[in-house]
Amino acid sequence: MGDRMDIDFADLLMEVVSRKASDLHVSAGAHPTIRVRGHLTPLENYPKLSGMDTREIIYSILNGDQRQRLETHWQLDFAYSIPGHARFRVNAYFQRGAIGAAFRLIPFGLSSIDELGLPAAVHDFTRRPRGFVLVTGPTGSGKSTTLAAMIDEINRTREEHIMTIEDPIEFLHGHKKCLVNQRELGSDAQSFSEALKAALRQDPDVILVGEMRDLETISTALTAAETGHLVFATLHTQDTAQTIDRVIDVFPAHQQGQVRVQMSVALQGILTQQLLPTADGSGRVVACEVLVPNPAVRNLIREGKTHQIYSVLQTSSAAGMQTMDASLATLVREGAISQRLAESRSSTPEELNRLLGGQHLEMGRQAA
Repeated sequence: MGDRMDIDFADLLMEVVSRKASDLHVSAGAHPTIRVRGHLTPLENYPKLSGMDTREIIYSILNGDQRQRLETHWQLDFAYSIPGHARFRVNAYFQRGAIGAAFRLIPFGLSSIDELGLPAAVHDFTRRPRGFVLVTGPTGSGKSTTLAAMIDEINRTREEHIMTIEDPIEFLHGHKKCLVNQRELGSDAQSFSEALKAALRQDPDVILVGEMRDLETISTALTAAETGHLVFATLHTQDTAQTIDRVIDVFPAHQQGQVRVQMSVALQGILTQQLLPTADGSGRVVACEVLVPNPAVRNLIREGKTHQIYSVLQTSSAAGMQTMDASLATLVREGAISQRLAESRSSTPEELNRLLGGQHLEMGRQAA
């Protein structure tokens, strides 16, 4: 048992909250380790954990059914909460025969679209009567938080039925103006595609699909968006044009033409985001690429010319669109992030430098 008795696990989780960490890692042979502003830090005031310690910690927060699933599948997603303080999205797994786990802190309480620093177009996405809205970006880029803010805005402003299908449920939504039902894979539903099919028979107005992992889920989500529902979903893509291609490429070649037409009609918006550490080290800030489908964009999707969408994004800021580079350049100009960081996160650094260079020249002229 060693030092196991020295660890009060609830205290450890509260330390994650108080240190404003995003994640906690529990791994055999290491101190409990937290991620703060993107960097891992071992908590050396806690002992190194043995395989027996990690097993005991993880098993202490699982019910019998969850233990069974972990032993059968060698990994498990679940949510864990400290009532009144915090919720965690947890993935427990076996590694080298020991049990490890990653805890992602889900902030308690919902942030608004404006508090998160998201573009104004995101408000418009929540007002759409129907269609498909995608929030994309790498793991840990704040997609769930953005979606929760959008669902909360709908919950506060519309009088409708919201159905969410999540793995696991992260943010808890109470009934405000809307009726909100949240289903969790593993405890309330078997799979995204089955739950989404069933959702269409549950009289929803707004559907949130946590993740679109397979052809059947994407196909059902598109159909739902076409048939009068507002559907929100996430994908792990890095820009808006790639997101459209990813959805279409999931389908067999003979269906892709038809899917392009469906997508060109149903799409209402794509938000691609990444989280960046601020220049002063105090927190993180979001950078976003925003696509708002206008007739030109819908035409390009239909004709399979998604590579030309970027130039529409560059020239359509009046319609609420912006490229990731424009967002990064704005954050640099505001002093929120360093130029070096912006360059490392830009997919087209020469475009970023053009945006910043032009701005610096302007400022120089004004100073002269």
